[in-house]
Amino acid sequence: MHFDLVDLRLVLNVADAGNITHGASRSGLALASASERIRDMEREFGAPLFERQRRGVVPTAAGLALVHHARLVTQQLDTMRSELGDFAKGLRGRVRLLSNTAATFEVLPALLGTFLARHPRLDIEIEERPSPEIVRAVARGRAEIGIVADVVDSAAELETFPFAEDRLVLVTPQKHPLAGKRRLAFKDVLAHDTVGLPAGSALQEHLDGQAARLGATLRPRLRLPGFDALCRVVESGIGVAVVSRSAALRCRKSMAIRIVPLLDTWTQRKLRLCVKSERALPAPARALLEHLRRSSA
Repeated sequence: MHFDLVDLRLVLNVADAGNITHGASRSGLALASASERIRDMEREFGAPLFERQRRGVVPTAAGLALVHHARLVTQQLDTMRSELGDFAKGLRGRVRLLSNTAATFEVLPALLGTFLARHPRLDIEIEERPSPEIVRAVARGRAEIGIVADVVDSAAELETFPFAEDRLVLVTPQKHPLAGKRRLAFKDVLAHDTVGLPAGSALQEHLDGQAARLGATLRPRLRLPGFDALCRVVESGIGVAVVSRSAALRCRKSMAIRIVPLLDTWTQRKLRLCVKSERALPAPARALLEHLRRSSA
């Protein structure tokens, strides 16, 4: 069988995107060319690689086998390329980083900015995901580094390192019935109007899950991306929101909001960096991991 590197990267991109059009775009290929390459591979392989579904594609058993080996091959080549590049023009390449909501909005922007300023030939692809999904993706080699809450059990699969602390608090308008409370349980929030992050956001999924455990459903009156936007809407008086404490403290300096601590243990979390194997990381990813660990210290 003959597959070139373009074929292997295309298979990975299509599998990760769950869509041939998006996979082709990530691979720098026209849709027609990508489709033809996939058909050629399926003919050589003697079996379909992807099952076409209503909303995209998913790998077949044969496709999963090819994805596994393609990922090993491309990771090894990326490692070789980046480490050889260290001897010439410095770090070069791309690192895929998955992060939960709090780290994405509150911790990473400044840290990644300083890192990229020192490494102008290196790019970072960051995606916000729920912590359990991050663990699975890093364990399967779909991302080099993840940032997860410590409530997720990742010790059995991954190497982890302390990163930051994250507390969730309630923000309210100044004249809201909950504004004068010294602290609250999350269940006491459920009877009030809320504003929230977009559906599918890592933190919003987490909050929806906690509400479901209490037999309730969160129905935000408005959804907006980012803690600052949520706090601004809360200031207008239409509802309350659960956000990162660091965001709440920052926004309180310029907005008429109140901060109420939450009693639930799941609102107090420690964030951890996770990798499949620090030793096996490509040089760019290893450099980023070292930078994040130093910054957390």
